[in-house]
This record gives sequence, structure tokens and C-alpha cells, in this order.
Amino acid sequence: MLASDPDWVLHVDEAILVVNKPPGLPSLPDGYDASAPHLKSLLEREFGPVWIVHRLDRQTSGVIVLARSAAAHRHLNTQFEQRQVSKSYHALVTGNPSWEEKTVRLPLRPNGDRRHRTIVDADNGKPAVTELKVKQHYYGAKVCLVEAIPHTGRTHQIRAHLAAIGHPLVADALYGGGKALLCSQILPPTSFTTDIPLLERAALHANSLEFVHPTRSVRLSFSAPYPVDLARVLHLLGE
Repeated sequence: MLASDPDWVLHVDEAILVVNKPPGLPSLPDGYDASAPHLKSLLEREFGPVWIVHRLDRQTSGVIVLARSAAAHRHLNTQFEQRQVSKSYHALVTGNPSWEEKTVRLPLRPNGDRRHRTIVDADNGKPAVTELKVKQHYYGAKVCLVEAIPHTGRTHQIRAHLAAIGHPLVADALYGGGKALLCSQILPPTSFTTDIPLLERAALHANSLEFVHPTRSVRLSFSAPYPVDLARVLHLLGE
């Protein structure tokens, strides 16, 4: 991950840093291993101090913005808190939805069970809204590519909502079956000799992010290309 790689650093200026986070990299130090690499530490080696504005799960890839000053951090935080930021995710989900568009309005409560998952809780949960749109059906493969637009910012919102309506993320160990996506699930038997796993992590990608620049007062939009594992799977599905 180098600053010169256009698939890694999407934008940098005096106030912000926008990057395409790879899957498997936490945004902040891991509570179990504080010395393990994380997004903030890697970026600070090249760009100096950065402030985390929002987070992506360890397994989630895609676009994320960081602040390069305390003032920029405050400005961006306000936008996120006031829901002035537009976010779009691409999710490879299990099953083939009967709908093309759907808005999920299920209240969520974080850390709601023994596995510390976010759960649907009609009595004690906070309002949560996720807009879903099917991008591509893959008939016969039992998976589907969905765009998810969260209108609230609850912990694990997209993962919890998708699981609640019966279409958890592919290979999501926490909210789905957790089993890797295998060759046999998307390819004809004659096209492979060993049934190897093609995707072994929750298939969620932060595809785009739109917000107002903290010092220039212009609205910016960024999108991030798929990481290698997800791009490969979608290519095979498309064939």
C-alpha cells in the first residue's frame, strides 16, 4: 500500500485523505493486538497525523475519509452526525431476492447478544433505515449483488439488516453462515478440478462516499474499485 498507488490513495490535500481500504485491515488498533497494522498507523507513516472520522469493519473494503487536522475532523464529524454524508455499499448476498428495491426499517441495538452482534430490537433499538437495490441477479448461483444505502449510521447496520430479511452477506461469519464461497457454488463442475474457496470474508464493499470538503465548501464524491477477491468473484459470476 503506497501513496503512489491510485487504487489505494484516492485523494489527498491539506485537510483530508481519502483511501480505498483493503479487506482485512482494521481502521484502528485491534483490542487484542495493539501492535498489529491498522489503517491509521499505516497512513501516518506517510502523511503524518490523521484523525479517524468513520470506520469500516475489518473485513469491509472501500472508500473511507480521514481528517488531517483537528478542525477538519470536527467539520466532518458534524456532517456524519447530521446525516449530510451520502454512502453507498455493494454487497454480495446469499439467495436471490424476490424484490428489486426494498427499504428496511428495523430498529437496531448494538452488542445485543452473547456474540456481541447488532440485533433487531423493536422495544430498545434505535431507528435504522437501509435502502436496498438489486444490481445483478446471478440465476443458478444462489447469490446476488445488491447496493445498500444506509440512511442512519448504526453499528453493523447493513450486515444486521440483510441478515434480518434473510439475505446475509456471503461468508459473513457473524451474521450469516460464515462459510466461504466455493467454486462449486458459481462455476460448472467441468470448469474446475479442486473446489477451492473464492471468497472467505464478508462480501461488503464501501463503493462511494459523498461529503462537503471541510475547508473549501465544495461537495466531493469518491468511488473505490473492488479489491481483487471480490472483483474476481464478480467476474466469474458475470461469465
